[in-house]
Amino acid sequence: MRGDANPPYAEGVWRDIGLADTEYQLICSSLERTPTWTELGMFAAMWSEHCSYKNSRPVLKLFPTEGPRVLQGPGENAGIIDIGDGYAIAFKIESHNHPSAIEPYQGAATGVGGIIRDIFTMGARPIALLDSLRFGDLSNPRTRFLSRGIVSGIAGYGNCVGIPTVGGETFFSSGYEGNPLVNAMCVGLVYEDKIFKGQAAGVGNVVMVAGASTGRDGVKGASFASEELSGSEKKANVPAGDPSLERLLVEATLEVLEAGLVVGLQDLGAAGLTSSGSEMAGRAGNGLYIDVDKVPLRESGMQPWEIMLSESQERMLMVVEPSKADQLKTVFEKWGLVATAIGEVTGDGRFTVKRGEEVLASVPAEFLTDKAPVNIRPYSEPEYFSALKDADLSILENYGDWTGLLKKLLASPNIASKRWVYEQCDGTAGANTLVQPGSDAAVLRLPGSPKGMALAADCNSRYAYLDPWLGGAIAVAESARNVAASGARPLAMTNCLNFGNPEKPEIYWQFVQATDGMAEACKALSTPVTGGNVSFYNECDGNAIYPAPVIGMLGLLQDVEDRVTSEFKSEGDVVILAGETLEELGASEALFLLTGRDEGKVPALDFEKEKNLHEFLIEAARNKLLASAHDCSDGGLAVAVAESAIDGKLGVALDWTGDVSNAAALFAESQSRAVVSVTPDKLEAAEALLKKHKIFYTVLGKTGGNSFSMRYNESLLIECSLNELSPLWNNAIEDIMKEETAK
Repeated sequence: MRGDANPPYAEGVWRDIGLADTEYQLICSSLERTPTWTELGMFAAMWSEHCSYKNSRPVLKLFPTEGPRVLQGPGENAGIIDIGDGYAIAFKIESHNHPSAIEPYQGAATGVGGIIRDIFTMGARPIALLDSLRFGDLSNPRTRFLSRGIVSGIAGYGNCVGIPTVGGETFFSSGYEGNPLVNAMCVGLVYEDKIFKGQAAGVGNVVMVAGASTGRDGVKGASFASEELSGSEKKANVPAGDPSLERLLVEATLEVLEAGLVVGLQDLGAAGLTSSGSEMAGRAGNGLYIDVDKVPLRESGMQPWEIMLSESQERMLMVVEPSKADQLKTVFEKWGLVATAIGEVTGDGRFTVKRGEEVLASVPAEFLTDKAPVNIRPYSEPEYFSALKDADLSILENYGDWTGLLKKLLASPNIASKRWVYEQCDGTAGANTLVQPGSDAAVLRLPGSPKGMALAADCNSRYAYLDPWLGGAIAVAESARNVAASGARPLAMTNCLNFGNPEKPEIYWQFVQATDGMAEACKALSTPVTGGNVSFYNECDGNAIYPAPVIGMLGLLQDVEDRVTSEFKSEGDVVILAGETLEELGASEALFLLTGRDEGKVPALDFEKEKNLHEFLIEAARNKLLASAHDCSDGGLAVAVAESAIDGKLGVALDWTGDVSNAAALFAESQSRAVVSVTPDKLEAAEALLKKHKIFYTVLGKTGGNSFSMRYNESLLIECSLNELSPLWNNAIEDIMKEETAK
């Protein structure tokens, strides 16, 4: 293909579509000519941060990605873990932040749709969804508007497709008011010998597009996701989703895979045909061509570059042997869908775009993917890091009204029940959900097996801001702890790394520190990373979000009957704190609630103690010793006990001694702790197991009645009825959301 001596576009126009001058020069030198307009658009999308990970690839190499159960690590549409008996689990988490800030309902809905397609593209049937959300202060009407739209979008799409939303987490902070975070996770079940990959294999095979027709929605979406937002709300063409069509697409795709009609496939997500085509060709070491005149369109007058960059939803790109193309079409027609041949796999290694006989683009596929530029960004410790470590804790240490503070915490949106969120979602679709949202981890049975899987999504963004290394490590540890508290062994994780502008040294420092902490935690806890997503440029008017390295953790129960939930069960059960409470009040929810400031030292994390706690929880569950287990983290011991009491509708009377202050005993957020309850006849066995695993523990008291009391070092610190606490915790967010929402 001959490049134009004078390109058909104005000098410097590449900057308007996200390419730096140096990147444009690299394109010209690589092609040995100037790129065509279609090629320029393809490079702009594929070399955006959203598609190329050009600012994060070197750092992500720190993550451990291999393990005895890892069948597929990073590089495919989803990671896959072997769970035995010929079964495997596909899972992944991704962000849809910027679109959700502009069009909250559709932005969130299409985020769910996209992650579902990543799972069934691997040949797995999607069986569960989770979400991790970040919103601004709920007192802000704009935050309530975004929250309503985003939660409705998540629920509307998942409910219609028929996949249960089984868990997640939600955090509120004023730093997210202009840039909310919407991270969606999907999990699917696949036979180990039925795994499919996104490769354009087999020269001469047919390239087909299946599902919805192509429109202009989402054009330039990848580059939009690689820019900061502005307060004026930059308008983007956010795609609209159709969950009814997605449900048909799931069934049609799984049917053609089962019938052996497909060689390789990939969903059309960010950058549409451009990313899917170039990535499939690159993985196979082949080339392919696409004829844009053959792509089914739903809008007239679409330009080739629009067709190639459209992010219209509910579409799949498939590679099919010519002899099987008609049979595949017939299957899709049965489901009311269209599959159309639009190109062919070639052996030249080039990604070629044609319009009839006219060649519009011809680029080595690897130039768009593996040979995208990599930026080694400078980074430096921000000034706030040291300045915020020395917090004045006196207001918390001397507060005194501990009952009142507990009530304030339970009514705080970051502590209160998130049932306003999860009750909009169907958590039982598919009839496999055994533990629904509200406990430490969701638990699902695996069809045809006694086994079950546990799922959790976690991240404390305050920790990640105040100490990114510890914040990243704790996110891994807490998500694994929540899975272990359900009785499951943590096996592997996926992550969604949400940060500000990586071109700012202090932001890139946060990213480097957080990923390093996560990598160390993954190694220590034997939870390899199977994939995920990096989301940079989460800023509004130049103000970065608190970093949010969100972890999606997968765990395995050998027998679902061993599962444990967080609520207290019976009168007279003994309550035990497994783990040691330290004088760690910095970075706590209690301190923020009283001061309005995020400051202080983040609690320390000891990997050996954390691992020992997990082993105790797993073995205790397997031996049927635990009536309940609940991670002790945000809000400290008082909050953890109150949540178990409220959920179990069962009061407690606790009386214990210790060496820390009253404030720390109640509200410190020391790590590697869990509140467990056991029947009296199992106390001796539980204590022996705690000692076996070298865990410091405290017998706190017993469950019973309707009163809630906590006596520490012979002083009565908290006393009230459970009826006073329950409505505060259960209704806090719902009551706020009833207020008039911004138009």
